[in-house]
Amino acid sequence: MIIVTGAAGFIGSNIISELFQAGYKDLVAVDLDSNVAQSPYLKPYPVRDVAFDDLETFIDENHQLIQAVIHMGACSDTTETDPAIFEKYNLSYSKMLWNKSVEYGLIYLYASSAATYGDGTQGYTDNPAIIKTLKPLNLYGQSKQDFDLWVKSQKKTPLFWAGLKFFNVYGPNEDHKGRMASVVRHAYYQIKETGKMRLFRSHHPDYKDGEQTRDFVYVKDVAHIVRFLMEKHSSNGIYNVGYGIGRTFNDLVKSTFKAMDLPVNIEYIDTPEDIRDKYQYYTCADTTRLNHMGYNTSMTSLEEGVDDYVKNYLIPGKTN
Repeated sequence: MIIVTGAAGFIGSNIISELFQAGYKDLVAVDLDSNVAQSPYLKPYPVRDVAFDDLETFIDENHQLIQAVIHMGACSDTTETDPAIFEKYNLSYSKMLWNKSVEYGLIYLYASSAATYGDGTQGYTDNPAIIKTLKPLNLYGQSKQDFDLWVKSQKKTPLFWAGLKFFNVYGPNEDHKGRMASVVRHAYYQIKETGKMRLFRSHHPDYKDGEQTRDFVYVKDVAHIVRFLMEKHSSNGIYNVGYGIGRTFNDLVKSTFKAMDLPVNIEYIDTPEDIRDKYQYYTCADTTRLNHMGYNTSMTSLEEGVDDYVKNYLIPGKTN
């Protein structure tokens, strides 16, 4: 039995799909929605659903059957300003699942975030020695940083554990995310409606307009990496999960236009002043540690991922 929290969400639902296709059939889906199995993202899979507030009891009653807890559930809104929300969903709940995994000898994988790297002045290496020096720019990133630090301080650990610092993930099953959805999704609908895409103008002398860079990683690759770590479970730690090569927003949007078979039409607008001083111009995951652990599977290029996402999901309106 494998438990996936945040199962009705973006990354969680793709992990359910990956596990099911790999032959895992006893999957437990946990989310705030008490009827999570009816989520449009999960309907194709015969998952068992457990309510968010019932999971602790469920683990106590079924621990002999549980192999792993994959904890993707969290408040991921980077604009949220209520510390209590992050304390409840990103810290207390994560600690409870860690402690249960320790108690019953389970595998425990959880979502950290590249937001822990803050403005990137210290780079994007997942070297354990620098984790305590990172300075996130918002409460979301700080909540992930706080849990990473808590984990590193624990003397008792699960059978195996890994924290996953996801970079700019895009792909199917993010329809519910609204403004927090990937730029690919926003680009598709903006282009469909207006025939053009608006990107932030650069306010940095070292970057041209639209040349701001991110590590875009396809969600199917992310799900595959999660399964790899669960199955290999050989080296505890916090790992970057990204493509490993930075690409520009211009690259991403041009790929979207191409997938839609439309001419490129990009308009540049000023970055809002209220976020301009916290805007990142470059992110790129150092994936050396993940590769050293043995993950050498070829990753999906930005062009391939955008093409698959647009043609096979966004245009036909599919989720799975």
